Amino acid sequence: MSGFIWNLISFVVAIGLLVTVHEFGHFWIARKNKVLVKRFSIGFGKAIYSWRDKQGTEFVIAMIPLGGYVRMLDERIDPVLPQFKDLSFNSKTVWQRMAIVSAGPVANFLFAILLLWGMYLIGVPNIKPVIGQITAESIAAKAGVPSDAQITAINGEAVEDWRAISLLLVEQVGSQTVNITVQQLEGSDQSYQLDLTDWVFDPDKQSVFGSLGIEPLRPEVLNEISQIQPGSAAETAGLQLGDKLISVDAKPVADWNSLVTLVQNSPDKPLLFGIERQGQAMEILVTPQSREMADGFHQGYLGVSPKVLPWPEHLLFTQQYGPVQAAVVGVEKTWQLVRLSFSMIGKFIFGDISVKHLSGPISIAQGAGTSADIGLIAFISFLALISVNLGVINLLPLPILDGGHLMYLVLELIRGKPVSEKAQELGFRIGALLLLTLMGIALLNDISRL
Repeated sequence: MSGFIWNLISFVVAIGLLVTVHEFGHFWIARKNKVLVKRFSIGFGKAIYSWRDKQGTEFVIAMIPLGGYVRMLDERIDPVLPQFKDLSFNSKTVWQRMAIVSAGPVANFLFAILLLWGMYLIGVPNIKPVIGQITAESIAAKAGVPSDAQITAINGEAVEDWRAISLLLVEQVGSQTVNITVQQLEGSDQSYQLDLTDWVFDPDKQSVFGSLGIEPLRPEVLNEISQIQPGSAAETAGLQLGDKLISVDAKPVADWNSLVTLVQNSPDKPLLFGIERQGQAMEILVTPQSREMADGFHQGYLGVSPKVLPWPEHLLFTQQYGPVQAAVVGVEKTWQLVRLSFSMIGKFIFGDISVKHLSGPISIAQGAGTSADIGLIAFISFLALISVNLGVINLLPLPILDGGHLMYLVLELIRGKPVSEKAQELGFRIGALLLLTLMGIALLNDISRL
């Protein structure tokens, strides 16, 4: 199955599931408050399949699987007979309407907790966050952060893995300092304050800890070929599996990273490789292929992968809990994602993060496909993240979103009367324009990353 088809299927499954959860939140609370739900639609456009329940709600699966909606009986939209007036949305109290509107985002947050609860019941394979090396002259190096030490906390918040560290560090974008606590081997915890004044972080090019000069401890990479891509420069030149790369143009190969750098800087340039094959030394002339990068520059490409030794056993662990503790961890992780999402929105507004980092449907589809390809745990984690993001975005005070409706209801609660329909209509138009602008920017960002 092609990558595009796999990404598309994963995207449709993810969005369809999360939208269903969101709309079910509105639907369930509306029913609890005795509001007649006329239609519950997953997707937009022409109905592919529909049915009607005993209470008169039409359930629809529509052709375009990029959203959904719940349509309730409302006197502001539909002509309502007097005997059905008590079943309309607008006849309910402000508090009831607020509960119905907020139920969608709340359902997304609860679903994220459920997903993470299940994930930690199954068990999450993980790697201890041990620092392999500190990049010279980096922010971490200037703060004195040592290598061969395990990170135990960020700003006093305990961490167990690199993902937790990434989330907490991203939250510090725009801050002046961050405190990192590490535990050296056979030593006690020590905290280091990193000066973030000159911190430059581009998530499209590097990891957040890499931007600070912190390189995770990884398995040893040998200068030995373990994979060769068909039709690559390596196959054309005659390189074979198991070949050990000793030198290039008579200069010793220090490590695989230095070899990669040399090859990338030599597109279409012949290189004389000194190799060892089955104990015999020999030389092979190899010309790296040239490929154009997103920035217009060309890089050399060999088409080989190195042999990587297994992870040391002492770095591997599984985060697995019983039902109660898994629920507690699920709530904690969901709250962390909610907090981070609102924090990122604030950083976009105040310019700490560029709009070029906004992601749209293409990036989400790629993320869904990649996580599904990795395995169930990765896909569950991805679903939880997107579910939280969907809930947070819907709480933004844009009139076209749930948050905008809540804003009008809060104003109604304060004023003692509804906001005029003219003011609401103007707000909806402005909200739609802003939302479409953001979606357009996100889509252009997606296309530029392809």
